[in-house]
Amino acid sequence: MNLALRDIRHNLGRFLLTCVGLSLLLGVALAMVGIYGGVVDEALSLARGLKADLWVVEGGTRGPFAEASRIPGDAREAVARLPGVTAAGSVTFQIVEARHAGGPGSAAAPDEDTVREYAGEAGRPRIGSVLRMQVIGYELDRPGGPPGILAGRGIAHGRLEMVVDRGAGVPVGAMVDMAGVGFRVVGLTTRAVSASGDPLAWITLRDSQDLQFRLRPPAARRALQGGGGALPRDTVNAVVAHLSPHAAVETVAAEVRRWKHFAALTAQEQETVLTSSLVDRARKQLGMFTTVLLLVSAVIVALIVYTLTMDKVRDIATLKLIGAPDTTIVALVMQQALLLGGVSFAGATVLLFAVKDNFPRRVLLGPEEIAGFGLVVFVISLLASLLGVRYALRIDPAQALGG
Repeated sequence: MNLALRDIRHNLGRFLLTCVGLSLLLGVALAMVGIYGGVVDEALSLARGLKADLWVVEGGTRGPFAEASRIPGDAREAVARLPGVTAAGSVTFQIVEARHAGGPGSAAAPDEDTVREYAGEAGRPRIGSVLRMQVIGYELDRPGGPPGILAGRGIAHGRLEMVVDRGAGVPVGAMVDMAGVGFRVVGLTTRAVSASGDPLAWITLRDSQDLQFRLRPPAARRALQGGGGALPRDTVNAVVAHLSPHAAVETVAAEVRRWKHFAALTAQEQETVLTSSLVDRARKQLGMFTTVLLLVSAVIVALIVYTLTMDKVRDIATLKLIGAPDTTIVALVMQQALLLGGVSFAGATVLLFAVKDNFPRRVLLGPEEIAGFGLVVFVISLLASLLGVRYALRIDPAQALGG
C-alpha cells in the first residue's frame, strides 16, 4: 500500500485545488522560458531568412541592426567581383508606420475608391488602421528578398508592390499607405518578424530608397535654403552576399575589411551581434522573473508539504509506534511533494500550449526546454519536501497515545 497515494485520495479536493494554483504559477514561469526562446528566434529570423553568408556594412559599425550603417549602392558591384562571391544584393532597412484599409485581419480586398485613395489620387487616406512594420528594400533577382511566399506571389512589376508577413493581418490585394505612397500587397510570408517583433515587409530597393532617403518637398526646400542637401539617392544600409560552398567566408570577409570605408560580418558574427546587443537585456529581464517565480513556487510547495505533514502528526506517530522505519516516513513526505510538483508541471504545460498562440510575442518551447524545466520542478519539489521531512522525523511516537 502506498501511503502517499492513500493520503492524497483521502484529501483529493484540497490536493487538486493546490495543483491548479501551482499550475498557474508554473505556467507563467514556463511562459517566460518560451518567450525568451521566441525573442531569440525572432531576433535571428531576419538574418537567417535572408540566408546571407556575408554582410558588408559601413566601416566602424556592427551592421544595420545594431547601429546606423550607410554605404554607396555601387558597393554591390565591388562585392560581387570578389573571388568566391556568387551573388550580391543591396538592401535597406527602416521602421515604418503604415496604414491599410480595414482593420488587421481583414479578408476583403479594398474597393476601387479605396484603391484610388491609397494610390495617391486623393492624397493621404482618410481611413485605415495604423500598422508598424520593418520594411526591407531589395533588388529583384538578387539576395535580400523574402525567404518564401505563403500566399500570392513575389514582387514582379517592380514598383509599388510589397510582400508582407501574414502576422501583419493584411490580406493579398490590400493597399498599404507608407509616407503618402500606396503599395499593393501581392504576397504573404510567414514567421518573418524583426528583432522587436514587428512584421517584415519587402519592397523594391528603388521604392525603399524613395521612402528612406528622399526628402519631402517642404523639407527639401528648407535644406536647399539652408545650404544643405539631401542624402545621395543611391544609398543602402548593407550589401548581402552569397558565397560559393568552396569559398572560405573568413577570407572573403578579410578582403572586404581591407577596404577603407567598409566592414564585413559573417553570418555567425551577425547572429552574435543580434543576440548580444538586442536580446541580452531581455534575457536578463526574463531570467530574473523566471527565477523569482520558481523561488515562489518552491516556497509554496514547501509550505503545502509542511501543512500536509502537520495534519498527519498522529498518523506518523502511530507509524513510528508500530515500528515503521524512518525511510517509510521520509518516502511518504517526499512522494507527496513530487506528486504535487509533477501534476502541477503537467497542468502548466497543457495550459501553456493551449493558450501560447494568443500571446503577442512568439512563445517557442521545444522538448529540451520542457524537459529542462521539468527537471527544475523535480529538484524544487525534492528540496521543498525537506522541511516536511525534518518535521516528520521529529514527531514523538508518544503523540499517538495523546488526547
